[in-house]
Amino acid sequence: MSERWKYQIKTGAPWGIFMIVITLVFSLKEKPFATQITDYNFYLRAVGYILFGIFVLGYSSWKNKTKKNKP
Repeated sequence: MSERWKYQIKTGAPWGIFMIVITLVFSLKEKPFATQITDYNFYLRAVGYILFGIFVLGYSSWKNKTKKNKP
């Protein structure tokens, strides 16, 4: 696996997981935790957050990192 993909996964996946947790916490007022976890939309959103984090945020972060490291 290339350095770019490793970097994108290291930066994007934690962001996606963080967003899942934040969404769960803020939705606790409306639905209980067990109901949220068993809902199909929860998993769809989770995959979406993680993929967005890896492909969009990870890539843009990689681009900024390479720009800073160029002499």
